[in-house]
Parts: sequence; structure tokens; C-alpha cells
Amino acid sequence: MAAPLKAAAAATAAAATAGSGAFVPRAVFEVSPSITRSYFLGHHTAALSAMRRTLSDVGLVLECRDARVPLTSANPLLESELAGRDRIVVYTKHDLAGDHPSGARRTDGEHRRLARPYLRATREIGGAGAAAAAAEVVITDERNRQSVGRLMDAIRARAAAHDSLIGLRALVVGMPNAGKSTLLNALRRVGLNGGKVARTGAQPGITRKLGTPVRIVAATADNDGSDDGGGSAGRRRGDGLDTGAGVFLVDTPGVFVPYVSDVEAMLKLALVGCVKDGLVPLETVADYLLFWLNRVDPALYAPRLCPAGPTNDVAVFLDAVARRTGKLLPGALPAREQAAAWVVQQWRAGRLGRFSLDDLSDAGLRDHAARLRRDADNKVVSMNQARKREKLARKEVLVAKRAAKAAAGALD
Repeated sequence: MAAPLKAAAAATAAAATAGSGAFVPRAVFEVSPSITRSYFLGHHTAALSAMRRTLSDVGLVLECRDARVPLTSANPLLESELAGRDRIVVYTKHDLAGDHPSGARRTDGEHRRLARPYLRATREIGGAGAAAAAAEVVITDERNRQSVGRLMDAIRARAAAHDSLIGLRALVVGMPNAGKSTLLNALRRVGLNGGKVARTGAQPGITRKLGTPVRIVAATADNDGSDDGGGSAGRRRGDGLDTGAGVFLVDTPGVFVPYVSDVEAMLKLALVGCVKDGLVPLETVADYLLFWLNRVDPALYAPRLCPAGPTNDVAVFLDAVARRTGKLLPGALPAREQAAAWVVQQWRAGRLGRFSLDDLSDAGLRDHAARLRRDADNKVVSMNQARKREKLARKEVLVAKRAAKAAAGALD
């Protein structure tokens, strides 16, 4: 763990235990600027090139964003590369972003209410353009047949409006580990009662190249008018819609951004699993999770995992977790890295709280939009560019100091 983070955590912990003795969570997470801020790999570049080549045959784009980081998981590269295409923005893993039990059935009104903040976020990210305003938004829990069925409704409506002898071709895109392959499997299961066709995993990078088109909606001629047992929201094949030759979905590799200007955004992406574990030190990621647990509800981990009560000190937290879970080194010393990996996985699975890391309030959306504008104005699109700018800025500061020193000497 970086020294600045240790010092900040220790200082805040000391302050929290002073005075009245009541626990006071950290108000701000001090982030080391040395954290890696890129995960743009060779197959990400290749995937973008392959997407460009196939766009002429694509009638629909399903863009997956993680509902736990609905703002941070939006990729500006995909926004620009896929501009002008009919698009449905799918916020995946919605059951992990709040108190939304998996499998719960919802009315159309409840779905619209839950989707409203994500719709506003989508429009804020996309700006005021017609494409952003027209983008449809769907929230899904891939294990909830009804939520996937709502997305299937939207896809089937597109297929009915699409005039093609070969069916509607759709791409599913998004950041690494945003749930693209899982969504494809869920759509095939709901649309055709089909089995799993795309590999999935807990780490990003399982899909490394564009897949072959996978049918998720049957051709109209193949429909028999029967209900496949999915309920009332998009599971019917004989619902009167002429879907032509059906719908084929192409899985794509997750594409990261070349450079993440906001260090905390990189921590968020590391916590939800958009980057490979270890790229950002796991103890740092666990410390960021501890910061959020304390903000949301310290009872999520204390006293169950931390018998002494809530703490702002990640070392105290991980030592307690290691002892509670038996993750010990020779000599009964706590294995902090193993404990860090365990707590991060527990949160990702929804067993250590379910909450979003992005602020979808009006103020939060304004702040995020302002950062996007700053990034666009600065035109920093890679780690190398960022390093060059930092080097140039340091050089300018040094020149200014020397000039000021020379001017002061001349006055003497």
C-alpha cells in the first residue's frame, strides 16, 4: 500500500478515536497519484478496429455499463466510435447496486422509477445531442428473467422495425467485465431457451476477439405462437411482432479507456473488477472499500469481521479479517493481501453491502459532466501524453522559479 494512503488512514483513524470516542468515518479518501491509470491492452485496440469494420452490418448496439459505477463505466471511446448507431444502454448488475433483491418482480412503473436516474446519467454523459436524448435505457439483473425480458422487448421491437433479409445484427459492447458475455447468455436463454454460448469469468479479458453472431431471437417463420414460460415481459414469441429473420448478437471484448484522468475513478473500476486484480494493489482497493463501507454503514462489517468495531485503518481492518477467516502466514501473522482479496470478492458478490460508487444526484452529475469537459479540453488520450504534460508542467514551474530567483537577485 502506498505510504501517503497509510499515513492518511492512520491520521484519520487517530482523529476519529479522539475526543468523544464516537467513530467518525473519513470524509475524503486520500489517493496516491502513483496509482496505475491505464489498462488499455493490445486486444482492446484490435477490438475497436474490428468493430469499425463490422459497423456497416450492425443495426443495433447494446452498450453495457456496470450499475455500481454507472458514470465511471461509460467509455468515451465507444461513445465516439459508435455514434449514430441505434443504441440501448444496459445497466448490468443492478441487483448489486442497491437494495434490489435478485429475482424480484416489478411493475412497469417500478422499473421506470428505478431506471430514471440511469436515464438522466446517460443523457448527461452523452451531452445534449439527439443520439444521447434518444438512447433507450434498461436496467438488468441477468439472473432475473423479467428484467432481461424487458430488454428483449426492446430488441424485438427493433427487429420488427428492421427491414433485412438476414435479420438484425447487434453488437454488445462495454468496458471489461461489464457483463457483456453474461448478458448474451441471458438473452439467448430468455429468447430461445438456449444454453450458454459465451465464456464468462470473474476477471476481465475472458473475451479477446469478436465472436461469431449468436441467434437470440428466432425468425418469425419459426415462431409457433407458444409462450416459452418467461412471463409477461418480452418472453412471448407469438406476440404479433414480425421479427423477420430474427436477431443475431455479436459478443465483443471489453474495451478500456487509454487513460483515466481521475485517480479515484481508477479505484472504482478496480473495485468492481473492470481491471485485472493486482494492477492496483489489492490492499489499496480494500482500503477504498473500507472507506465506502464506513460511509454507507459500518455495521456491514463490524463487529462481524472486525470485533473491535469500525475503523478507518485498513491495517487494523485487514488483520481482523485475516484472523476471522483463517488467512494467516507462518507464525499466525495476518495475511493482509489474501484478506484484501477476500473482502473485495465478498463485496463484488453482494455479501458485504450493495451500493453504487457513483453519485447520481444533480450535483454529482454536474461534477461528472464538468470533468468530462475538462478531459475533452485537455485532449489527454493516453498515459504517454499525460506523462509528457506532467513533465512539461514541472519544467514550466522550474523555469518560473529560476526566473523569479534571477529577478530577486537583480533587485539586490
